[in-house]
Amino acid sequence: MKDEKQNKEQKPVETLKKTSAMKPKLFIIGLPLFIVQLVVVYFITANILIPKNQIAADKEEVKQEQQSEEKISDEEKGNSSEKSVESIGENIFNLDDIIVNPAETNGKTLVLASLGFDLKTPEAKKTMEEKVIIVKDAVITLLSSKTVPQLSNTAYRDSLKSEIISDLSRKMPGVGINNIYFSKFIIQ
Repeated sequence: MKDEKQNKEQKPVETLKKTSAMKPKLFIIGLPLFIVQLVVVYFITANILIPKNQIAADKEEVKQEQQSEEKISDEEKGNSSEKSVESIGENIFNLDDIIVNPAETNGKTLVLASLGFDLKTPEAKKTMEEKVIIVKDAVITLLSSKTVPQLSNTAYRDSLKSEIISDLSRKMPGVGINNIYFSKFIIQ
């Protein structure tokens, strides 16, 4: 019986020794292992997961900004197109029967042109009427500097209109021209 009592007494002592022996092993091995795991999880989260989420969020923000900018520009275009649609054809200044000798013809060829200037405001029309001499000079100078093949080409007329608009915009900066229309354009 004594042996049994000793065995019973020894078992709790041995269990205590084993658990107390495990504690240093737990701290020596477990704690560094736990810290390494924390560091690995931190780096995975910081370098892989968060950047992907940030990139996705940044892309979403950029898309939203672009959409809002497009909406604003569409609204502005809508407003400006409504204004320009309203003003198209309302303020037309006519310049009738301009006769010019084109370049390199030695006076043997004539160009007869009548133009209509579609202006943005009634004030611009009034300004054009007051400064009709400047307008005629600009048109005559430009038409006389072109050759007959250039003037005969119908595709060239759009660039001719653009040149007239830019020249008049430079000479009369307050006048806004929407478009130029040729009502007559005869080469003879």
